Amino acid sequence: QVQLVESGGGLVQAGGSLRLSCAASGRILSSYTMGWFRQAPGKEREFVARIWWSGGSTDYAASVKGRFTIARDSAKNTVFLQMNSLKPEDTAIYYCAARSSVISGTTPKDFDYWGQGTQVTVSS
Repeated sequence: QVQLVESGGGLVQAGGSLRLSCAASGRILSSYTMGWFRQAPGKEREFVARIWWSGGSTDYAASVKGRFTIARDSAKNTVFLQMNSLKPEDTAIYYCAARSSVISGTTPKDFDYWGQGTQVTVSS
């Protein structure tokens, strides 16, 4: 069983930056995939980024590529999402997710474990 706790959300002006953290309790094995998703009001949850715990291979949604960076700190069992050049359309609740296997899938159903989410609001 894995528990995920996000932090780092907040209010920022357009063009600003935020760094989200996801602390995982329990043992994260090298076979795990970690992901970030977001959900804006009235919209479905959408993929943002994912990273393979072993090897660090990453993938990004087209809407955030070049602005967001996902990374992990194995020693701290923590995954980060560095968000730069933020836009009002990035406003959403951001969720950390985990899957106990190496996957390339980017839909919510591909992930088994979820955090409670952290609010990110970007003002224009």
